Amino acid sequence: MTRPTTEPGASRPGTLFLVPNTLDFGVGIDPLPPLTDVLPMAVIHTAANLSTWVAENAKTTRAFLKRVDAVVPLSHALQTLQIVELPRAQKGAKSGAAPDLPPLLAPATQGVDMGLISEAGLPAVADPGAGLVQAAHRLGIPVVPLPGPSSLLLALAASGLNGQSFAFVGYLPVEAIERAGRLRELEALSRRIGQTQLFIETPYRNEALLSALLATLGTQTRLSISCGLTLPQAWTRTNTVAQWKTMPRPLPNDVPAVFALLA
Repeated sequence: MTRPTTEPGASRPGTLFLVPNTLDFGVGIDPLPPLTDVLPMAVIHTAANLSTWVAENAKTTRAFLKRVDAVVPLSHALQTLQIVELPRAQKGAKSGAAPDLPPLLAPATQGVDMGLISEAGLPAVADPGAGLVQAAHRLGIPVVPLPGPSSLLLALAASGLNGQSFAFVGYLPVEAIERAGRLRELEALSRRIGQTQLFIETPYRNEALLSALLATLGTQTRLSISCGLTLPQAWTRTNTVAQWKTMPRPLPNDVPAVFALLA
């Protein structure tokens, strides 16, 4: 992987590097697993050489870069790095109103390489960074995704469900009636076209979602849950709903999980 160029004034635009993050954000592990357990050294070198970032959260990005610095010294002092946060959708904004993202890419238009980073996993996958990537393409800025962990693909691979046809549907409704209706809809779709349906939940609602799954899905529908992927206590279990009911397993309320079903 080439070393990023961070000098302004180049004749070409800079590159937008999509820098993967670890999956251990907010899980309370101390000490955290070594960065090299989940990120290739080439990715760590690239991150260490970038001076300009767009992030979901500047504070947690600085924490990530401190971990990078412990492996490969940063080429710029941490306090001098430019880290701007992706704008969040404003409450009450008109439907279809989008944040103004091109100004965030101004350094790249001037030849400076930039990094885009998520709170966990791959940027722009189940992540608000997709809009910035789209803006980069419109501006003719090269986009380079770097290899790293994706909880969705890791869970799919470990599930044994259909990896040839699958869909990620994000979060399910929180309200019980709406959630049950959505689950029945996804189960019917999965049965009709043989497609694995993947979804996630805020960790403190993991148990509530599992209860809804067991109460709503057909007994022969296969349900897979992957919990704490890449962490020392990680596990994946795939069984029919009937088997889950006879052998329940509690889910932690502070560790991310990925859920998948195949009817």
